[in-house]
Formats: sequence, structure tokens, C-alpha cells
Amino acid sequence: MKKIEKLFVGAACVLALTFSAGAFIKVYAAKAPVSAPGQPVDLTYAAEKALPAVVHIKNAQNSKTKTIEVPDDPFGGFFDFFGFGNPGGGSRQQQIQTPKRSVTGSGVIISPDGYIVTNNHVVEGADELTVTLNDNREYSARVVGTDKSTDLALIKVSANNLPTLPIGNSDNLKVGEWVIAVGNPYNLNNTVTAGIVSAKARGLGATQGVESFIQTDAAINQGNSGGALVNVQGELVGINAMLYSQTGSYSGYGFAIPTVIMNKVVEDIKKYGSVQRVMLGIQGGDVLNYINAQKEEGKTVDLGTNEGVFVDKVSEDGNGAEIGLRSKDVITKFDGKKVTKMSELQQLLNVKRPGDKATITFLRDKKEISKTITLKNAQGTTKPIAQADIDVLGGQFRPVTEAMQKQLNIKYGLEVIKVNGGALREAGINRGFIIQKVNDQTVNSIDALQKIVKSASTGSEPVLYIQGIYPTGKKAYFAVPLSE
Repeated sequence: MKKIEKLFVGAACVLALTFSAGAFIKVYAAKAPVSAPGQPVDLTYAAEKALPAVVHIKNAQNSKTKTIEVPDDPFGGFFDFFGFGNPGGGSRQQQIQTPKRSVTGSGVIISPDGYIVTNNHVVEGADELTVTLNDNREYSARVVGTDKSTDLALIKVSANNLPTLPIGNSDNLKVGEWVIAVGNPYNLNNTVTAGIVSAKARGLGATQGVESFIQTDAAINQGNSGGALVNVQGELVGINAMLYSQTGSYSGYGFAIPTVIMNKVVEDIKKYGSVQRVMLGIQGGDVLNYINAQKEEGKTVDLGTNEGVFVDKVSEDGNGAEIGLRSKDVITKFDGKKVTKMSELQQLLNVKRPGDKATITFLRDKKEISKTITLKNAQGTTKPIAQADIDVLGGQFRPVTEAMQKQLNIKYGLEVIKVNGGALREAGINRGFIIQKVNDQTVNSIDALQKIVKSASTGSEPVLYIQGIYPTGKKAYFAVPLSE
């Protein structure tokens, strides 16, 4: 379970808006008994619906050889004994063996044929995933796709007729509404805690991605990650993601990813292999945070409103520039819906895909302006971006042999053992070349190269900058485009 050591309030949050669109998946739940106002709330129906569909996930990671930077001390630590530190001042790369480890979390079955939603950080780095159901049936799972920006992942087990949890619309949640959190904290399987919705569209500044959390005081602890936040009607309304704590354990508040965000991520992963994002192309933050920051400097600000998103910078090639957004504008509406803070704008952007139209309303010198635009992705197009696979390179690879390491005095690398038609051939990379770094990241395994290719293919600059060395000792540098 992710934790937040400190909650930042006041200073304007500056974020680049590159978020994705959402589509609501209608699943109708059986009608649950509704308590009259002022009467006790019965949560047993919600618990009965949720427990069979919430699973325990074990992420096993094998021991690996890892290359790290260490101080280059020619005296073998002699001077450290006397407290002089590293007199050489340089560094060198050293290989270490990481221990075998495992972490656990939770997940929610969303279809009878074995699709399960969880957090990205629950499955990240897994060599083996084991899913255990509420009735103790156990399955091996594969990762269908992940999205780091929303901290969501879709995994699948080979099974049918699995129990599922109906998906509700998190937009319909109200502050003060009762919810339950279901998961496996501290490996205490099938645990249910209860609380209320404390806030909606909460932005924390804890990640670099989409932040529009449901805040709840239902107890959430480590191991609850990926579990279900469920309303009284027994519908899934959120995926539990993190807790707010100064100790690492529950101390009052937890945060869940709304189903309106989850639905879009799941749909895109299934259809495209990656989440389709739109890029507004601005940097900014909450208007109130900006006003308060200016007050601390002794300045008076009158923007015509205390709510909305203050625009600090506008990217030259983004959607914002296309509609004429400028620094110090204030975004107040998106497609007619009121925007009071950054996290709300993030969630509204999350219902759009590249190629969709959107109307943005903003204040400039206290005057309201509305513009309609066709939204584009980070690559400046309205077409879906498919996540590239390592096959796009048109090559075959193997980790560099020990003999070659000694010959070239290197510690790691991937040798190109065959070049077919593809990006490598077009860039002029031949058989025998040893790839050591791609986009400034160390490449010491095929898996590492695969991850870099996938990440770069959906970014604003789909190019691989490859550094390496030939068997002759000659070093070379190539730029390898991943798109036409």
C-alpha cells in the first residue's frame, strides 16, 4: 500500500496535463435495501456482494543481478576508516545480487472470464503472480496491461464463471455516504472496514499522474492496495490505492481511484494495449493556492474568481495554445461542467480520447471566453497510439557474454545477434553491436529493453537514443524513430 508521509497544502501545484479519457461501463446491480434518513445503515448486503469478488495477489520477484553506481575508491575503503570519505571522487559500476522477495496486495474481479483490476504498484516487477480467491481457489495470473499514471493494472487468470462485483458510477457518490473497503491488509484475508466518503476529487501531489481520489475514513492499510471501495448498493465505486499516514499505518484517511477513471483505463488496455491520453498542454494549479501564495508575498490578486485552474504556462504545440490560452487565464468550465480545482479538471479530461471535441471556458481579465477544440495526444495527433513491442526493432538480442565483457572491459549490455527488417536496420545498427544504454537508461536484459520501448512508443517523442559499443571497441550512438 502506498503511503503519503506529508500532505502539501497551500503552494500552487504545477502539473503538465497529459491525461486520458473515460467511458462508463454500465453494470446493473441488484437493488439493495436503502435505510431511511437518520436510521442505522446496514452494510451486510454490500459485504456479501463484495467479498467473493475481491482476491489476494502475491507478487513474487526472483533474485536478479543489478548494476549500481558505487564510489570509485582505489584504496579499498582504507580512508573511510579514518573518515576521509572517497579521495578519488569518482564512481564505478558494480553488479550486486538482489534477494528473492514477495509482496502482496488485493484485486477485484470485474468479469466472469477472469479479468481483475488492481494497482500498478501491486504487480510492478513481478516474475510470478498468484491470485487466491475468497474460497481459496488459486490461479497463476498474467499482466494484460498497466498504467503508471493512474496506478492501475489489468491482470487475467484462466478461469470462467468467477464471481464479479457490479461496477457503479463513482460520479454519483456523495460526501458523507457510507462505503466499505474490502481487501487483504497485512495478509488478513477477506477484511471489511467501513466509513464514509470524506471528500471527492482529492489531489495530493503524491504522484506525477492523474490524481482525483475518493477520500474515505474506512480503514485502509498495507495490503489493501487494489482492493474494492464499495457503496451500500454493493457496487464497486473505487480501487483502493494509498493511505495518508505519518507512521506507515492507518491514521484516519485512505484514498481510492474512482471507477470513472478505472473504466477508461480497462477499456483502453483491452482495445489498444495502452491508455489513450489527451494533452491539454498547460502547467498550472488551483486558483486558491495561487492566490494564497501571492498573499504570502504581500501581493493582492483579483482574478474574478477564487475557484478554477490558474494557467501558469502554455506549451507552444499543445491544445491550450491552439485555443489561445495564455498565462494567468483561469479555466472555470470543461464541456459545461464547473471546474473548481486541478483534480476536477484531471477527471474531466479523463473522459476524453484523442479526436474528441471539448469546449473549454476560461476567464481572461475577468471576462469569460469559451473555445471548442479537437483534442490531441502527446504526439500531436488524433489517432490512437498503439504501445510498441520490442519486435518493432526487427532484431534478436542476448545479454553480452562474460568473455565479451572482459574483452571490451564492460559490465553489461545486450548484443544484437540478428537484424531483420525493422527500426534497427533503418537506423544502421548491424549484427554484433552491443546496446548499453537507451534513452539514458541502463540496458542489461531483454526485459529492460522491452520496457523502454513500450514507454517511449507512447510518449511525446517516440524515439530511442541508443548508446553502445562494437566488438572492435568503437563506441556509437544512434537515434531510432519508433513511428513513421
